[in-house]
Order: sequence, then structure tokens, then C-alpha cells
Amino acid sequence: MYNDLSLNRLTATDIPFSHRLKAGTAIGALLACMMAAPAHAQSTNQPANGTQASDTPIQLAPIAVEGKEDSGYKTDKSASSKFTAPLVDTPKSVTVIPQEIIEQRNATSLDEVLRTTPGITLGAGEGGIPSADRPNIRGFSSEGNIFVDGIRDTGSQTRDTFNVEQVEIVKGPGSAYSGRGSTGGSINLVTKKATLDEDFLGGNVSVGWPFSKRAAGDANYVLSEHAAIRLNVLVEDSEVPGRDEVTTSSLGFAPSMALQFNDTTKATVSLYHLQTDDMPDYGHPYDPATGKPVDVDRDNFYGLTNRDFQETQVDSATFDFEHELNDSLTLRNVSRYSWSENDYIVTNPNDSAADNISEGSVWRAIKSRNSDTTVVSNQTDLSGDFETYNLKHSFNAGIEISYETSRNRNYVVDTGNRDCSVGGVGAAGGFNCTTLAAPNPNDPWTGSITPSANSTKTTVSTRSIYGFDTIELDPQWLVNFGLRVDDYKTTSGALENESTFVNYQLGAVYKPASNGSIYVSYGTSSEPPGSTAGEGGDNISTSNADLDPEESRSYEIGTKWDLFEQKLAATAAVFRTEKTNARYSTAPGRGAPQALGGEQVVNGLELGVSGDITDAWHVFGGYTFMHSEIVDDGPVSTDEGNKIPNVPAHSMSIWSTYDILPDVNLGGGVTYVSHRFANSSNDKKVPAYWLFDAVATYTVQENVDLRLNVNNVFDTTYYVKPYATHFATVGTGRSAVVSTSFKF
Repeated sequence: MYNDLSLNRLTATDIPFSHRLKAGTAIGALLACMMAAPAHAQSTNQPANGTQASDTPIQLAPIAVEGKEDSGYKTDKSASSKFTAPLVDTPKSVTVIPQEIIEQRNATSLDEVLRTTPGITLGAGEGGIPSADRPNIRGFSSEGNIFVDGIRDTGSQTRDTFNVEQVEIVKGPGSAYSGRGSTGGSINLVTKKATLDEDFLGGNVSVGWPFSKRAAGDANYVLSEHAAIRLNVLVEDSEVPGRDEVTTSSLGFAPSMALQFNDTTKATVSLYHLQTDDMPDYGHPYDPATGKPVDVDRDNFYGLTNRDFQETQVDSATFDFEHELNDSLTLRNVSRYSWSENDYIVTNPNDSAADNISEGSVWRAIKSRNSDTTVVSNQTDLSGDFETYNLKHSFNAGIEISYETSRNRNYVVDTGNRDCSVGGVGAAGGFNCTTLAAPNPNDPWTGSITPSANSTKTTVSTRSIYGFDTIELDPQWLVNFGLRVDDYKTTSGALENESTFVNYQLGAVYKPASNGSIYVSYGTSSEPPGSTAGEGGDNISTSNADLDPEESRSYEIGTKWDLFEQKLAATAAVFRTEKTNARYSTAPGRGAPQALGGEQVVNGLELGVSGDITDAWHVFGGYTFMHSEIVDDGPVSTDEGNKIPNVPAHSMSIWSTYDILPDVNLGGGVTYVSHRFANSSNDKKVPAYWLFDAVATYTVQENVDLRLNVNNVFDTTYYVKPYATHFATVGTGRSAVVSTSFKF
């Protein structure tokens, strides 16, 4: 699939793609060297392993423990050292989606993982906003606040889960934790890394209907008591259920090496490569008469298979060094280099040519992008515990330095006349217009594609210092402090914005019992112009280059409990998020100058549960209520009092399984999202929906599971990514996937 599409496109448009292979080739060379090691490791370790006949069952025991259901849904502590207390004692809403949930739900992308958590919606890319992962948390965009192992993962990407251990979602303004942006919160992907604990070979192979094939492997080899290597690999070729022409193909590998120099010093070297070749999909246009997506067959695809494409690639290298200074102090340094590319042409159905819809036609407008992003980051922190004046402290303090560069140029594509009544439908208009009711994605479009002669370069440099401390006043009272200072500068051509901003987090925790807490917290965030580094919706422009950062704050009161012998975590929180100096336009029209002074508010309630109700009954999920309001949108807007776009009042996601027999587990999930508006004027919206999923797992033997997932059991048509003006993307239809997972 890669070769045919890439070669055809290279010939037609003379677009060089060879640079994509540079980083992949380098990783492949290192991978070959690393994979040569196991044979030597076996010969080195065999005499020791063979000295006792009992060694084999001793090795199998930890594997069985890792797979136990009673620990798979509940997570007690964040992987980030910035959280200086267990989650039950952390005065902030943090949701951790563990690997067991990811595997049981057959969630293969970050989008699919995030749909398991209420209070998160997904946004669509269009125009200057790239088609990529665009999550919204508690009503505000968080596309620029996605992290991998605590390092900001800049670049428009579609992230896979094959190398993900767990996903952590921090909710509410949190620039003290993650720096610029973070009005809604942040997302951290914790990756799989080599371990010195044991050898294992694992993986997952699946086939499904509609057509899907996916295989992922995970192998860890202990070379000696001081070194181990691990490799995760992925191959996928699948169709998107309910969207006959939409496909995805992926190839990835992620080797890592763990080094234990002595009892106090260790390091991990990790590499990552993922390339995708997809047919992008912008779904259905809005009907101007109703403000909702047009009422057509779900599988109506308005793109062109011989024109549209999306290819992405990500390559990164990370070095993680850790040294224990003493029993209570640890110094850690993480350095990362990453490069990513997002290259696509996608049909934007009708692109606001409203008259076409009423006439039964759709203009095949396009959006395009050919961007690459390079990021160099370094983070150094010191964490530990100490006691002063009978007060116990658990702290983390550090500095971060990063430099991000993105370059983007679009394509110039012949799309004919936007008025289909003038240009003609079908062959008469060069297939630039098609029918609303029955589009043909295989129309023989022969228009021209030319890379734009102009490109845009954007840079962002950041220097930050931060500190966190949890102070135990007595066994029942804890206080939490966090402070961060960011020195930020972004440039794009002649435009420049530079600012220094301070953010903080305050919290108090009361523990009526050792397994529970009641807390109050306050946090702030700052979002300067250009915070997404040219790779998202917040880009620097002549309209905003001279503005100070937008500022947000949150108030939260909540409670957390570990129930049923610490096996079930239950949480509840009420919150209020205020963006107090939001940007607004000072004149009508696109590109008008902006000023600060707007206000947006989200008030909400959140409930969560994760873990085991009994030894056989497991549950994960929650419910979120949000009341959003545009309080002030500037002097030329009439949107005051309206709802913030893409914020449902109600959202719920519950996943539950039950061990009906020692070897048989049955379960499923239910998801509900109420209607939400696509734009600030609230004249476009997508309807509410319910989804039901089912799963059955049979343990063939101790280390082998056979699983059947049926998603969207009732084949519901729903929309997941509403864009403000033109379209809403269609959710996946019913699918059935059979998979086998193993670990030896």
C-alpha cells in the first residue's frame, strides 16, 4: 500500500519523499545491532538459569501477577515525578487509563483511548489547523499539551498505542505542571521501556470485520544484571468501519535499552519510529437549513481516492539518566530529539458553498499541508523527601529547556468552481463537484497538484523553572504547592512574541481516613500567542503577535476514596474554569486585530471509578456534567451567553467486565455524549448519541488470551469531530475484531 500510493504521487506531482527514510534508516541500523544481542545473552545467562530446575516456574510467576485483573484497572500513582503524592492524596483531577483498559477495548489510537474518558471531546482540523490529534479537555483545546514521558510532544500527529503503557490525563488549568497552554488540562503518554526484571515475549494479533489486520509485538531481553533491551513493533492495514473508502496503514518500531551502572545510577535509551499512510476523511457537510450534518447514508464519502492522501512520520530519540544522590534524593535528566512530518490533501466537503447543498451537490474543496517539526528538549529535576520542624516534605524541582521548529507549505490544487451549478457536477465539472446523495470516490479526477512555492517557518524557544512540594502537617492534613516560571519566545517570519509568565497550583487535603481524602485546589494557566508552534489552532499572526498571554484559573473541590480493600478508586469533584482575558476580534472579518478582555466559563461536576468491586467484577469510567458559557466575546460579537463550542453538557463512559468462569470474562461498555454546538454562534451542532460495545475473553492457557470485541453493537450513526463552519467527521460503524494476546 505504501509503495503504490507513494510512487504514484511522486510521479504525478514530483514531490520528494526520500527524506522521510533518513531517521527510519538510522533507527533500523541500531535496531539490527540491538537484536543481535539476545543470542549472546542466552549463551551468557544459560548456565546460571540452568542451575536449578525450579527457575522456569519462578520466571512465570511475575508474568501471571502482571496480568491479574484485580490490579489492571486501578492506578495508585502517576508516572510523573511532578505529582509528589499518591493520586488519592493529590488535590487535582487526574485520570489514568491503564494498559489493560487500552487492550480490552482494542483502542489502537490516542483518539480511541480518549473516548473512554468523559469530559473529553475531539476537534477537527481545517485550513491552518492541521488534521491530527486535537483533544479538548473540560471545554478547552489541549492539542498543544500532549506529552510523551513528561516531554512536550509538539507536531501534528496521529498517535498510536503500540508503545504506550498508560495514558494520564490531568484536568483543569495546569501550567504549573506543563507550561504554556493547559487551559483544559494536559495528556501524558507513558511509554514501554526495557526492564531488568525479566525476559518476556508478548504481542497481540488481530483480524476484524470490516477488513482489518494488525499485529504488535513486545519483547524484553535481559542481557546481564546491568543491561536489558526491549523492542515493540507494529504492522497494521485496516479499513475504518462504516466508511468504506477510509483506510489506515501503519508501520512502527520502538527499541529501548536499560542500563544499570551501579546501585544508584541507571539510564534508558529509547528510540521511536511510526509511519502511517491513510485516506483522510472530513465526513459530512452541514445542512444550512438545519445546522446539522446532512441527512445522508453514513458511508457517503465525498473525497477522491486518486487525489486525497495523508502520510505521517515520527522519529525520536530519548536519553533518560537517573542518579540517587542518597536514600532520599534523586537527580534525573531527560533529553529528547524528535522529528515529525504531516503531509496531506483532504477533501473539505463543500467548504461553506451553502447553495450547493440545497441543489443536491457538493463541491470537493481541499485542505492541504506538508509540514515537518523538529524539537530538542532537555529536562533536569531533583526529587526527594525531607523533614523540617516535624513537617514531612515530598518535593520535585527542575528546569526545562526546549527549542521547537516547524515548517509548512501547502499544495495548490485545481478544484474548479465552488458553485456547482456553474461548474457542473461530475465529468462536466472535472469531477470537482459530486452529488450529495451518491458521491463516487473513484471518479477519474485529473486536476493538477502543485506544491506551493511559499513556506512558513515558526520557532518556539522556552526556558522554565518549576517546583512542587507536598507537606504533611499531620496524618490527616496535607498541603500542596506548585510554582512555574516560563520564559517564552516565538517567531514566524517578521512576527515575534516574547513573554514571561508565572503560574501556580495550591491545594489542601484532609484525610478523614487513611484510604480517603477531601480536597480543595486552585490552579492557573497561561496561553501566549503561537503556543502550538505553527502545528495547531493557536498560531502567531498579525492579529495577535503583540498580545500578552491569555490567562485562566480553576477552582476545584473533590473527594477521592480507595474502597473494597484498596481495590476500587472512586472520585468526585466540582470545578469551575475561567478564562479571564480571552482574545476577541475588534472588527468584523477574518484576520481582524484582536484584543484581550473576553471571558469564558465552564462549571462542572465529575465522577469517576476504576478498579474491582469484587474479585470478579471490574469497572472503569465516569460521568461529567459541564455548563459552558461565553460571558464576553468582545464589542463586535453577538455570542455572549452562548455555549462554548464542542462542550457537551453530559458525557458518560463506563466499561465493566466480569469473570463468569476462571477462564472466561464477559463485559462491555456504554458511552453517552449529549448534543454540542460546533461554533460560537451556536447555529451548527451535532446530535447526542449512545454507543454500546461488547467484549468476551477466553484464557486459552496461563499466558494466552483469545478476545472478541464488538464495537458500536447497534451500528449507530454519530459524529465525533464537529468543525465550526463546514463539516463534522463521522464516527466508526459496527465492527467485530478477534484478537489473541500472549506473554511468555
